[in-house]
Amino acid sequence: MKTMFNTIDINGVEIFYREAGDRKNPTLVLLHGYPTSSHMYRNLIKDLSDKYHLIAPDYPGYGRSEQPPMNEFKYTFDNFAKIVTELLAKLDIQKYSLYLMDYGAPVGFRIASASPEKIDSLIVQNGCAYEEGLEDFWNPIKAYWKDIKDKEAENTLRGFHDHNGLKWQYTHSVPDPSVISPDNWEIDLRHLERPENGAIQLALFYDYQNNVSLYPSWQQYFRDHQPEMLIVYGKNDYIFPSSGAEAFKKDVKNLEFHLFETGHFALESHGDEISAIINDFLNRKVNK
Repeated sequence: MKTMFNTIDINGVEIFYREAGDRKNPTLVLLHGYPTSSHMYRNLIKDLSDKYHLIAPDYPGYGRSEQPPMNEFKYTFDNFAKIVTELLAKLDIQKYSLYLMDYGAPVGFRIASASPEKIDSLIVQNGCAYEEGLEDFWNPIKAYWKDIKDKEAENTLRGFHDHNGLKWQYTHSVPDPSVISPDNWEIDLRHLERPENGAIQLALFYDYQNNVSLYPSWQQYFRDHQPEMLIVYGKNDYIFPSSGAEAFKKDVKNLEFHLFETGHFALESHGDEISAIINDFLNRKVNK
């Protein structure tokens, strides 16, 4: 099934999204991480579009979506969740599964906990809802939360999305980095180099503390609603380590759990294996 590339006005912001598959089939909404875009799902969309309807948006300031000035748009995870919720409403998508990766997790958990009745299943790939999943990588971010004027912390955070930082995110802990296309970080860098984008990334690092404050409410959502959940995690991710994946076992009974010998962007090195597991999971849980 061909992938279509569309834009739509959501609350005054032009949002880019990829769409593929028959709308009569179950919908899977793919929420990307930092510092990438819906581009990270390009291969998964092709793999699944014969059986499923897929939607993959870019958040404001990411990928091909509009980047409104910071004095006109507040870059927060709350606002990203509102954008995605409104997008799904405009597309008249009432039931769906969510694929949550990195920043996609706090966006998606807001959406799922606000409307549990709309959720068919959750697929979590290196995204966190437990404080034990915030290990050493998060130390400079936590320092930034304590003092937004901490220049040492700020400089460290800026380094996460320069050329070397982007390459590191894609290749760290990957057994064979030669299988990772350099196009990934080159494409990300093009969007991140837009004027004011660096400040946007810092604003979102700072706002991430508000996600941590919501962790207990998301954990309560897991306990109360017991969503069908699939974990497909890069086991050796330094950003969101497997301790965060293990933590879901405390609250989610309907959990299928898979770890892969790779890093943060697990789809880049283990896309075939992960898409096969997702296909099987959705076929049993949703496509009945």
